[in-house]
Amino acid sequence: MIMINMTKWVSEQINKNERIAIPIMTHPGIEMIGKKVVNALQSGLVHAEAINKLNEVYPVAAKTVIMDLTLEAEVFGCRIEFQEDEMPHILGRLVTTPEEIKALRVPEITEGRVPEYILANKLTVESTSDKPVLAGVIGPFSLAGRLFDVSEIMMACYIEPEATQMLLSKCTEFIINYCKALKAFGCSGVVVAEPAAGLLSNEDCIQFSSEYVKLMVAAVQDENFLVVLHNCGNKGHCNEAMLYSGANAYHFGNAIDMVETLEFFPEDKLIMGNVDPVSIMKQSTPEEIKTFVSDLLEKTAKYKNFVLSTGCDLPPHVPSENIVAFFDALKEFNQKN
Repeated sequence: MIMINMTKWVSEQINKNERIAIPIMTHPGIEMIGKKVVNALQSGLVHAEAINKLNEVYPVAAKTVIMDLTLEAEVFGCRIEFQEDEMPHILGRLVTTPEEIKALRVPEITEGRVPEYILANKLTVESTSDKPVLAGVIGPFSLAGRLFDVSEIMMACYIEPEATQMLLSKCTEFIINYCKALKAFGCSGVVVAEPAAGLLSNEDCIQFSSEYVKLMVAAVQDENFLVVLHNCGNKGHCNEAMLYSGANAYHFGNAIDMVETLEFFPEDKLIMGNVDPVSIMKQSTPEEIKTFVSDLLEKTAKYKNFVLSTGCDLPPHVPSENIVAFFDALKEFNQKN
């Protein structure tokens, strides 16, 4: 296991002349090895094989794992509906009252499918010597929304703030324990998926999301471990809240203006995004993708901390020629510049 100094790595990416790409994608790798989504979700071996296969084919600057927003909810006790070739769905609410929140047990990382995800990350780290492996976890507010229902927790922030904060504390405790395990097995960082926080105002995002992400950052981020905060629900209104978290990298969806975002964030933070994984990567032609990515790279050319990425996890069945077009646009941009 090779330890990568991520403070140095971030600085190197910012100071190099070439742009790098770190798309969030695992589904194409699952398809390449002839497996179904459900196989990767339930087997760390399959999951790692898919990640490594992608790395053989595409010039990614870091390896990423699947963005599964049901994993942590399931281990808390949510019922999950699995489908063969799609991401699973949560059925119903786990907790509905302050009393149920108070009684809710924080699970161990040895429960549910968590050990398989730890195994996937461990195996990926063991087969990687030249680049970071970025694990993935759900963010505290998004997890609380999964347990309590997103619409309900939006109201509970105002009606039952103490119960909401109790639930957020329990979610954060588990996520920190999970991140510590991922770090111990050699991951170089973690992408914290906090999409539901984008539904909040900036002030509420600070109070009910970033305060808890900040605890995660304090617990695990250091020179060898990078926290990447992902909020694809943010339309720019939560930029201040995201920065408040103290993460050293930020990942954005297609809802924001990338140039305005780069103007706002400090130059020493990696800013990643924001090619739409569905309307661009899946539904457009290779020519359209190449044009879109080229335009994005040109618009952001003066911002050396920009990292080309998808706005979220690529869905299943994205044509391989579309992914090739994404990387071709990057290659041509780097050759010109």
